[in-house]
Amino acid sequence: MKFDGQVPVHVAIVMDGNGRWANARGLTRVEGHRAGEAALMDVIEGAIEAGVKYLTVFAFSTENWKRSPEEVKFLMNYNREVLRRRRDELDGWNVRIRWAGRRPKLWPTVIDELLTAEKLTSKNKGLTFTMAVNYGSRIEIVDAINQMLEDSKSGKIKGSVTEKTVQKYLLTKDLPDVDLFIRSSGEQRISNFLLWQSAYAEFVFLDVLWPDFSRKHLFEAIQQYAKRNRRFGGAVDKPKKAKPTTR
Repeated sequence: MKFDGQVPVHVAIVMDGNGRWANARGLTRVEGHRAGEAALMDVIEGAIEAGVKYLTVFAFSTENWKRSPEEVKFLMNYNREVLRRRRDELDGWNVRIRWAGRRPKLWPTVIDELLTAEKLTSKNKGLTFTMAVNYGSRIEIVDAINQMLEDSKSGKIKGSVTEKTVQKYLLTKDLPDVDLFIRSSGEQRISNFLLWQSAYAEFVFLDVLWPDFSRKHLFEAIQQYAKRNRRFGGAVDKPKKAKPTTR
């Protein structure tokens, strides 16, 4: 697939709309989550095809614990089973799997599957696919600040804190900043996902529920990205020539 412009290095996706997709069909929310797996695999293939180097998806947020116990239980089991079922396939695609998230509250069996997938694919040089599981950007930044305070007291940090210092303490310290931030379902918010990392990201909100999402929609978002003029705070002064007036 060729694009009219630069392809984003790092794409982040909020996979939204599973519950609404299912309810519209008379199904329970968990059936929507199941249907979203095929969409995710197609998008991963599409990212590889497009030449994206990093893909990060919001799989389970620190706020998702507020959902019903039944849905939380399903999502924990589902994330674990998807990893177990798909990790060999992703390994065969030369995909490196990463986990970004907090340990507290997360099921130990889910952590085990995430770490096993990381180890299995650690030497792969293709797409880096990060699953944000039990992730929240605000608490990520708070955790980073607290750890920096501890390290400052012990002498590990000397001098003033810089942006590079903060980056080293984030859960995504190995990843570049987000270039393209996509959300499915038509909702237009970022929901506490990669706040620091998306400071200069281009945002694309698509009115497609996640189970209906495909690489075609990823390519559409990349085409929108390619047409954007990314200035990173800079500006070019190009005053238009005034048209001559006639009397």
